Amino acid sequence: MKNLDIEGTRKTPTVSLHTDGRIRIEGRSIPEDASLFFNEIVEWIETFVDSNVPRTQVDIALEYLNSGTSKFILQILKRLKDYSNNGHELIINWYFEEGDDDIMERGEYYSSILDMKINYIETQ
Repeated sequence: MKNLDIEGTRKTPTVSLHTDGRIRIEGRSIPEDASLFFNEIVEWIETFVDSNVPRTQVDIALEYLNSGTSKFILQILKRLKDYSNNGHELIINWYFEEGDDDIMERGEYYSSILDMKINYIETQ
């Protein structure tokens, strides 16, 4: 298994998936075909959860996400939660700009439906 780094564009986020458990998704995410963009990421996560990394830190810093992205972020977080239920430490940091209630509430939504702790970090 190798690290996966995807450079962001005007419509897609920068994604860094590292085999040592560091995962970061940041930027704007409004791909025209979310499944085309996220399938490789979901496949990497599926392979990663079969590894034995004791601690995973997920940093999500999206300034905007469309409904297609929202579905895939939920899928990724759900799979990582299952992974953490098997004794692996999972830290999720949800970054949002000061005053951006929509992005903060999206993180709260994920936290409530997945029944998982998310750290909210306000940025300027």
